Amino acid sequence: MTTVNTGSTSTVSSGGLPSRRNTELALLVFAVLVPVFAYVNVGLAKDGSVPAGMIGYGLGLGLLAGVAHLVVRRFAPYADPLMLPIATLLNGLGLVLIWRLDQEPGLKPQNAAPGQLMWSALGVALFLAVLVFLKDHRILQRYTYISMVAALVLLAIPMFFPPVNGARIWITIPGVGSLQPGEFAKIIITVFFAGYLMVKRDALALASRRFMGVYLPRGRDLGPILVIWAISLMILVFETDLGTSLLFFGMFVVMLYVATERTSWIIFGLLLSTAGAVFVASFNTHVGDRVNNWLNPLALQNGGVTETAQAMYAFGSGGLFGSGLGQGYSRLIGGIATKSDYILATVGEELGLTGLMAILLLYGLLIERGIRTALAARDPFGKLLAVGLSGAFAIQVFVVAGGVTGLIPLTGMTMPFLAQGGSSVIANWALIAILLRVSDTARRPAPAPAPNPDAEMTQVVRS
Repeated sequence: MTTVNTGSTSTVSSGGLPSRRNTELALLVFAVLVPVFAYVNVGLAKDGSVPAGMIGYGLGLGLLAGVAHLVVRRFAPYADPLMLPIATLLNGLGLVLIWRLDQEPGLKPQNAAPGQLMWSALGVALFLAVLVFLKDHRILQRYTYISMVAALVLLAIPMFFPPVNGARIWITIPGVGSLQPGEFAKIIITVFFAGYLMVKRDALALASRRFMGVYLPRGRDLGPILVIWAISLMILVFETDLGTSLLFFGMFVVMLYVATERTSWIIFGLLLSTAGAVFVASFNTHVGDRVNNWLNPLALQNGGVTETAQAMYAFGSGGLFGSGLGQGYSRLIGGIATKSDYILATVGEELGLTGLMAILLLYGLLIERGIRTALAARDPFGKLLAVGLSGAFAIQVFVVAGGVTGLIPLTGMTMPFLAQGGSSVIANWALIAILLRVSDTARRPAPAPAPNPDAEMTQVVRS
């Protein structure tokens, strides 16, 4: 008597990393409760009572987080468990800070928090759409050069609209409002960089000679970085947008270094970016004013000091633990910048150095998870894409935080998730979704070899 072994023919291994979805759910509960308690804290500080909108705010933020978690659990079960909770926490705290600034008279626009909540909901909707319809991140590689054209179009469109606060980075759509195309261009251009560098990295890694311990690239290979440098310089000249220019060029240099492992590309990138910024600042008044305000923050302007100096006063008055949410004087900074560029000044004043470092650590942890995703990715395109997106996020955080704290000149960019800005919050939710898709592919258990039917037939069990 013989029997045939009819073992499982599943092609998916039962081993591998756990999905960690329950961990994500627990962290999401924490990420929703912290902003709700912060919301209550502001209400008690301003009016001595619990805000009437506490339940609605808590339910709204919880609903967004819950739906996002369910979609991740269904369509990206092996994705990183920390990215979604961190993004939710930062977005929720940003809504609280904007609502807190809405309570101050004279800070425009008034009632910005409801609009920011709407933009956040649209950002989460785009996050869900990316996870549902982008089944594999490698599909994006097919659109390498289409992405380049689309990104350049998005970067060029603001030149045909009037400047806002001295920079041409906005477009106005009737019935929708103002949008900043550069926020979306940073994601699209990353797709082009990843596809291009994956193909050209071997040629770009070749060195012609060594100078002072550094391997210099061949002259013919300097073309790509010179073209990108020229494009970023034109953005700076025609749109007077220092932030997007630094982000655009810095992201390419980081990805170029990761693809080729040549330190010389970093050196050339720093030299070119410094030379370009100095050249433009020498004749462009808007960029020159930003540099002057950075160098001389206490210089009197129209009877008062610069906004950079006012932010420094805010940081100084906050001390180690801050004055408490709702008990600062952010209204003294004035203008819309309080809710966008200088929202970190409110964090430093009301939460102190401790709160500011906690916010920066959240950003650092989110960037670290993106880099870890790049290290775990199994395909070169996924590695470069994850590095590019994480690098773009890191550069934006550094540029904004550095500008507000006086480390570098202010650039006018918005702090991701935290500051007011519809384009920014929507684009950054899409960025997190792509990173989660790459992470899901990287952490998913590798398929096991399909069993050989002929081998199974030879396994005979004798009774």
